[in-house]
Parts: sequence; C-alpha cells; structure tokens
Amino acid sequence: MRAWWDRLVEWGRGRPPLVVDALVALACYLIIIINAFTKDRAEWWVFVLAGLNATPLIWRRRYPFLVTAVTGVGTTWLALEHAIGEIPVAQLVATYTFAAICPLAHRAVLLLGTLVGVGISLPKGELLAFGPAVIAFVVAYAMGTSARARRDRIAMLEERTRRFAEEQHAAAAQERERIAREVHDILAHSMSLVVVQAEAGPVVVRSDPGRAEEVFDTISATAREALVQLRRALGVLRSDGPPRAPVPDLDAVRPLVENARRAGLAATLEEYGQPRPVPADLGVTAYRVVQESLTNTLRHAGAGAVRVRMDWADAALRLEVSDDGRGPADGGPPGGLGLVGMRERVSAVGGTLSTGPGPDGTGFRVAATLPLP
Repeated sequence: MRAWWDRLVEWGRGRPPLVVDALVALACYLIIIINAFTKDRAEWWVFVLAGLNATPLIWRRRYPFLVTAVTGVGTTWLALEHAIGEIPVAQLVATYTFAAICPLAHRAVLLLGTLVGVGISLPKGELLAFGPAVIAFVVAYAMGTSARARRDRIAMLEERTRRFAEEQHAAAAQERERIAREVHDILAHSMSLVVVQAEAGPVVVRSDPGRAEEVFDTISATAREALVQLRRALGVLRSDGPPRAPVPDLDAVRPLVENARRAGLAATLEEYGQPRPVPADLGVTAYRVVQESLTNTLRHAGAGAVRVRMDWADAALRLEVSDDGRGPADGGPPGGLGLVGMRERVSAVGGTLSTGPGPDGTGFRVAATLPLP
C-alpha cells in the first residue's frame, strides 16, 4: 500500500497542477455520486450539488479561500439532504488546501466557517457517529499545516543558499581584486626599476664598468624579489602552492628608498616620532603606498629627487611621498590603476588618501593617514 501511494505521489509531481486538481475534483464527484446511489438518493439535483461541491477544487491552489467557501456550502447542503457519506472528501481536500496555503487571518475565518457548517449538518443524537469525520478534518488540517511549514522551510533554505552563494561570489571578487592589486604593485614597481637600470646599463658599461656591475646586480636582485612576492601573492590560488614569503611591512620601506636611489633618484627617507609595531594589514598598506608612489615617480614624473616622510602620531601614521617632477598633468593620469589600488588599500584599513601637486605647485604628492590602534 505504501509503495502504491508513493508511486501515485511521484506520478502527480510530474504532471501539471491543474491536471492533478481536475482529477482530484473528478474523484470527489464520483465518490459523492456513488454514495448517493448506495443511499438511494441518485436524483438530478444531487448531481448538480455534487458538481457544486467538487468542481471548484480544480482551482483550489489559485483561490483557496473562495474554493473552500463554495465547497463548504455544497457539503453542508448535501449533508442536510442526507446525500453525502460520513466522510466529506471534497471538504477535506479544501481544508487541507487552505491550511497549506492561506494566511493566518483567512485560516481563522475558514476554520470558523467549517465549525459552523459542521454544527448545522450534524445530525441530532448522532454525535458518536460523526466522530470519524471530525478526526478526518483534524488530520486534513494538520497535514496542510505540515505542508505549509515544510514549504516555508524549503523557501528559507533556498534563500539561505542564495545568500551564501552571493557572499561567496563577493568574497571571490574581493580576493581577485586583492590579488590584482598585489600583482600590479609588485610588477609595476619591480619592472620600473628593471627598465631604468637596464636603460642605464649600456651607458655605464662604457664609462664606469664598476658601476655597471652594481646596475646588473640591482636588476638581478629586483627581479628575484619580484618573483618571491609574486609567489606569495599567487600562492593563495593553489592549496598546494609554495609557502608564503613574509608579507612586506614598514621595515621594508627603507630598502624601497634605497632601490629608488640606485635607480638614479635623489631619494631620501625622513622619519619623525616614535615608531611602534602595527597590524600586518596596516604595515603592508603603508609599504604598498610608498612602493606605488615611487613607481609612479620613476615611470611618469621625470623627477630628479623624491622624499618619503613618515610621521608617527598617537593616533595615526602619516605618510607623504613627494617629488620634483612634472606631476600628473604631463605624466601618467591621476586616476590610473595604481592610484585606484592605493585608495582601496587605504580605505580598507580606515585611512584617508590625498593626491595632487606639491605645496608649491610643482611635482606630485601622495599623502596617506593610517589610523593606529
């Protein structure tokens, strides 16, 4: 019996709802007619009332409130005429439907209407005989309530899955942006130093062989450092990737300035206040701001000198990188990927960034304020 019921349910799930409901209505109609024949009540008006009682079930999913009301009228009428069996199947289907679909206010009204209909059609002195019908109504309502709870839970799980997928997508997008910033900062800075040194190489080879050796050593060291940082940045894309190198921080700012000096700039580092340990994300942000600023100076500014200034205050670390070059008007555009990446980094740690010409209108200046814990 259980297997037969499971097959029937599976068959119904594969059919359009309107077809299933039409078959349900037809089955309820036939049950009423068969019961009328067994009770010798097969008159023409019974066929009409049976149609009134069962036919609305075709639209029970779309209009559950109206269908239950119309079916209830037909059920009560047939009961008063003793033309319906002990179990009003059409009304049970309607009860299941409104319990599963209708909102709370409609369910309360329909429950009250069902109780009134049962009270009107209840034969006097036959309370015990009506017990199975009452139990059937309770079971139908309970099944409908269970179906509604199951549907609500499925909807909640689907919504949770959708939000989880959106969060995963957002996290993946943020990680891609982070890796893009890392790769841009590493390659832009390192390749700029390599290009500057390589262009100077042929000149110093002829004029100062000792200096040429230093130039080529700088190119080699810069390329190696770039490879190490690229492995660290891209290592997150592979779970079996190489161990990450240490994340660059404020201690690596001085080597940046020295590399810029070896590339031909009169680079200086000024530090004021009392340095102290900072969180890793703030340290790498400060490093990348200085790195990108020096890269822009090398690539676009045509500058002869650049100054890096670090001011340690109680609540913030202030960074300033200024050069004496042409500035963004004649160099690179001020809205390039490097500056966008700097703004994103600084904003992520709760800081502020300002860029523009130097105080006297010459060169270019990058100033970042990073809050300290």
